[in-house]
Amino acid sequence: MVKAVAVLGNSTEGVNGKIFFTQEGNGLTTVTGFVTGLSPGFHGFHIHALGDTTNGCLSTGEHFDPIGKVHGGPTDVNRHAGDLGNLDVAGDGKVSFSITVSQIPLTGPNSIIGRAVVVHAGPDDLGKGGNEESKRSGNAGARVACGIIGLQG
Repeated sequence: MVKAVAVLGNSTEGVNGKIFFTQEGNGLTTVTGFVTGLSPGFHGFHIHALGDTTNGCLSTGEHFDPIGKVHGGPTDVNRHAGDLGNLDVAGDGKVSFSITVSQIPLTGPNSIIGRAVVVHAGPDDLGKGGNEESKRSGNAGARVACGIIGLQG
């Protein structure tokens, strides 16, 4: 089993949390975690291509997409590998979650180790917004927190 973690920071909004990744063999990756300090409602949640936070979350690049797809939801066949959908945040600004997804391995040529996980200000429309930005980013808005994914011992 391979394990990884990202500690969310780089937030001007006071958002923080921890995101854990586990993968057994070549199977699916389970993503669990908690985030605090968010406004209630849905917030886009993605793996971004770069593990660079030198300019805060802005320098994490586009959504992780090693095979050239368009933006979609986590269960869509045609989606960026890093499209993880939305976090549904309660009225107290906190969310705990667990999802199991494909296309974000922790080993091999398309590993997400060293990339960034990003939480956005608004909801991800899962590529169904009817405009060009929807197919690129899901119209999820500003990046309110991010963290670099590293191996966990």
